[in-house]
Amino acid sequence: MEDNTIFRISAKIKEIRKEKNITLQELADKAGVTKGLISQIENNRTVPSLLVLINIVSALDVDLNEFFQDFKSNNEAGPIVVRKKEEYENFEKEHAIGFHYKRIFASSIDSSTLDIVLLELAPDATRPMVETEAFEYKYIVSGNVKYIFPDRTIELEAGDSVFFDGRISHTPKNIGTIPAVMLIVYFFEGKET
Repeated sequence: MEDNTIFRISAKIKEIRKEKNITLQELADKAGVTKGLISQIENNRTVPSLLVLINIVSALDVDLNEFFQDFKSNNEAGPIVVRKKEEYENFEKEHAIGFHYKRIFASSIDSSTLDIVLLELAPDATRPMVETEAFEYKYIVSGNVKYIFPDRTIELEAGDSVFFDGRISHTPKNIGTIPAVMLIVYFFEGKET
């Protein structure tokens, strides 16, 4: 899958589920997976296997061909891809107040996926600790951020960065009085289905 197809699939699952007023638990039960997995898929924290994706689409009572009809390969992109800031895609993740995400670029490389995101973190931003099925690189563009892990807390300022396995519970906290901006690179490793 090319570009941001995986992330568009996640958004479409969430959109259809909400349109049909299906709860996370109801969809999980019908698809034979956990509520947590559905939440992680919808919030781009994990990439579903093909079998899980088929089960979820079927559980939404949507024909597979209909579900994928809007997804077209972008083969004309070539080896150089340019994204103007106006083209960045705004999106949300779980119950995060004051977290403003913008997807800069996403692409599948072999069986892995790269997702590059800008996050503007408001001074009063809150979110519970999360895990992501990806390695994460965070670069502080501006502001001051405290990165909280179960066993340690790291203070970062503009120009600092941190790299870690996203399966470790984590959350950032803006410790300044103005919005902090972070460049985030997620690397989802390919999985066998």
